[in-house]
Amino acid sequence: MEEESYTTPTSTSHLLGSVPAVIAEEKNTSNHDVPYASMQTFPPSNGGDRGRGYQTLENPTETFEQQPTNNWQGVFSVSSYKQYFNVDTDVVVNRLISSLNPAGGDFFNKIDANPDLYGLIWISTTLVFVLTLLGNLATYLMQKHADNSSSWSFDVSYVNTAAWSIYGYVIVVPMAYFFFLQYMGSNANLVRFWCMWGYSLTIFILSCFLLLIPVEFLRWIIIILTGGASASFVALNLRSVIDGNDLSVAVIAAFFLQIALSVFIKVWFFA
Repeated sequence: MEEESYTTPTSTSHLLGSVPAVIAEEKNTSNHDVPYASMQTFPPSNGGDRGRGYQTLENPTETFEQQPTNNWQGVFSVSSYKQYFNVDTDVVVNRLISSLNPAGGDFFNKIDANPDLYGLIWISTTLVFVLTLLGNLATYLMQKHADNSSSWSFDVSYVNTAAWSIYGYVIVVPMAYFFFLQYMGSNANLVRFWCMWGYSLTIFILSCFLLLIPVEFLRWIIIILTGGASASFVALNLRSVIDGNDLSVAVIAAFFLQIALSVFIKVWFFA
């Protein structure tokens, strides 16, 4: 069979039923007319929400953003205080040991980068339960030491007294100092004050076990030494953040407030 050769016509647009070829210019035009769709821009943004929509894996967004603490919305947001509980056991133990060394006077330097409220809550709550239990036990020992035949009953009111006195002191006193120093133009930080005053109660937890000794004279010596150590810790660290001699009365007042707390503990729970 003889092979036949066919030649393709250079232009077929004149033939009936032919389909015109798509040229590059029409492709480019169509690309400009149709919006470009991708995973980064879909669904399309509306108005001022430019750039939002589906995000790439390289730029993740946080679902729960931390509320700023400089407005009321941040004050009442739980996420604003999450950073003040970001401490581990080693950090807490180190701060507990530092609070037992009044002569150090550098507690604010240790907590400056990361002041915590965990110690405030944990130490205060522990002291409330210790005062309730050991206070009743000390009363029992003193009563049995004086008169072995007398009856004794557990005083539940110790729980309420310990709660409002310890929580009230460790929250209200630092707040009062914060507002007072702010009014006087001194640099103050409320969270740092709460942290320092909270750790200052550590030594009272230890002294409560020594106050179980049924000897009144020894109890007074123990509580005076405890109050003096805790008061010195507060006063020396408070002096490190107060500038000027005009505010030295605030340091002295903090010292005697801590002494008054120790006397209250002795008189009310270990009488």
